[in-house]
Amino acid sequence: MTEARRTIERVARASYGRLLALIAARSRDIAAAEDALADAFRIAVESWPSRGVPTNPEAWLLTAAHNNLRHVWRRRKTQQSAAETIALLYEEMRTMTPSLFPDERLKLLFACAHPAIEEAVRTPLILQTVLGLDAARIASAFLVAPAAMGQRLVRAKSKIRDAGIAFGVPERSELPERLDAVLCAVYAAYGTGWDDALGAVAGNRDLGDEALALGRMIVALMPEEPEARGLLALMLHCEARRPARRSADGAFVPLDEQDTALWSRPMLSEAEGELTRAAQAGSAGRFQLEAAIQSLHAQRRLLGAKPSGALVHLYDRLVAHSPTIGALVARAAAYADADDVATGLAQLDALPAASVASYQPFWATRAVLLARSGDRQAAVAAYDRAIGLTEETAVHRFLSDRRDSLRS
Repeated sequence: MTEARRTIERVARASYGRLLALIAARSRDIAAAEDALADAFRIAVESWPSRGVPTNPEAWLLTAAHNNLRHVWRRRKTQQSAAETIALLYEEMRTMTPSLFPDERLKLLFACAHPAIEEAVRTPLILQTVLGLDAARIASAFLVAPAAMGQRLVRAKSKIRDAGIAFGVPERSELPERLDAVLCAVYAAYGTGWDDALGAVAGNRDLGDEALALGRMIVALMPEEPEARGLLALMLHCEARRPARRSADGAFVPLDEQDTALWSRPMLSEAEGELTRAAQAGSAGRFQLEAAIQSLHAQRRLLGAKPSGALVHLYDRLVAHSPTIGALVARAAAYADADDVATGLAQLDALPAASVASYQPFWATRAVLLARSGDRQAAVAAYDRAIGLTEETAVHRFLSDRRDSLRS
């Protein structure tokens, strides 16, 4: 790989969000800012290998992006002077130090959660604009069609542009009302990175690491918010188990079979500390409840306890607070673990067919519960459905082995 290519990839990973935040802060048009920055990277790929890498790659990209915007503004016959805007941004770039970069990302995170933006699209907008997920991956996280998600995002960006929504730093008093969308986006980004347990796809693993870093920054920004600490505790519990999710030969290892010696004790300790501080507020929300569930799973493995009743209780509270498809499916599994397979299956049967038709965890969970109920034929069919919806090779092999064991 050439020096130019390495530099471009480094800048894209480290500075994309900051550059986009700078451009969007002035243009108030996220779509145009994205297009301009993407074109700037394209020009860099074409020109840097032959002309050499600029002394300040970020400043070069910022200039190129605003040259692109200037042409757009001219075509729109905008009154604003592009030259003045570029000069202002140059001054902002010149005075900015690398230590301020996290603040720029946080600015855009909270800007995309502006109350003038439709609530249902705030989190997807953050995922695409700040964290770089494409519409297809965002749609998968929200269990909707990619085309529908793409249309929602286009409409949201158009509204931002047409309404002239400012991308300045919100007042501290405005942050709490925007926090939920930001936390949901960070967690969804972490989930995308978590899907690639071994980090085989570097971008996915980087995204998981970035989500964890953003979680820490949000806690530092809003230490009084228990849900921010709850999310950080949840991600830390999951991250602590990452090394144990695959065997030496790459096979998938379920939680109940993981080697707990591979779990990160410092991360588990940090997670418990964050969860304890969050609980002191006395107002348990979605992320605190999910973190508490992960804490019980860890205790069960580390201490040999089986807190099935406590898990059911926490899942009942979670579903009452946030009845997502994922939470409802996980609750059914918790009831089965508490030796109430019939109730677990009934809960799965009650879910809307359209909502679970392509949801792989539903079919994998249903297969396990059907097998435990003694209906091997139906369990095999459910495993077949889950396998067909599985993209990860190791999980595909794991489910296939479980299915084949029922046929023998």
